[in-house]
Amino acid sequence: MPGDSLREQFRRNLVAIISLSVALSGLAYNTWRNEKSELNSNVRTAGFEILVKVGELQRVVFLSHYDADPELGNPRLGWSHVLTIQDLSQLMPPPVPAAAEKLLRVWQRQWHTLGSSPDGVQAIDEAIDAYRGAVLASLKALR
Repeated sequence: MPGDSLREQFRRNLVAIISLSVALSGLAYNTWRNEKSELNSNVRTAGFEILVKVGELQRVVFLSHYDADPELGNPRLGWSHVLTIQDLSQLMPPPVPAAAEKLLRVWQRQWHTLGSSPDGVQAIDEAIDAYRGAVLASLKALR
C-alpha cells in the first residue's frame, strides 16, 4: 500500500470522493434554496403589508375628497401611510422602490389639495394605482 500510485489510491477511493462531491453540492444547493426562500418570504410579507397601507392611504384620500370628512379624511394621516410605504418598499425588488419614490413626490405636491382639487386627487390616485400595480407584479413574479 505505501507504494501505491496516486492513480491507484484515487481509484480505490473513488466512491468516497463521489459521495463527498454529492454531499457538498447538495449542501450548497440547500443553502442557496433556503436563502432564496427567506428572501421570497420577506418580499411577500412586505408586499402584503404595503398593500394594506396603500388601501389605508386610498381610504384617507377618498374620505377627504369625496366625503369631506375632516377627521378620518385628514390628509395629514396620509403622511404616516406614505412614509411607511416608502420604508417597506426598500425590501421589495425594482421597480417598487422607484414607484414608492414617485408616490412620495406626488403626495408631497398634492396632499394639501385633497378636498379642494379634483386634479390633485386624480394625480394621487394615479400614483397609488401605479404603485399598487408594481407591488402586485413583484408578488406575482416570486418563485
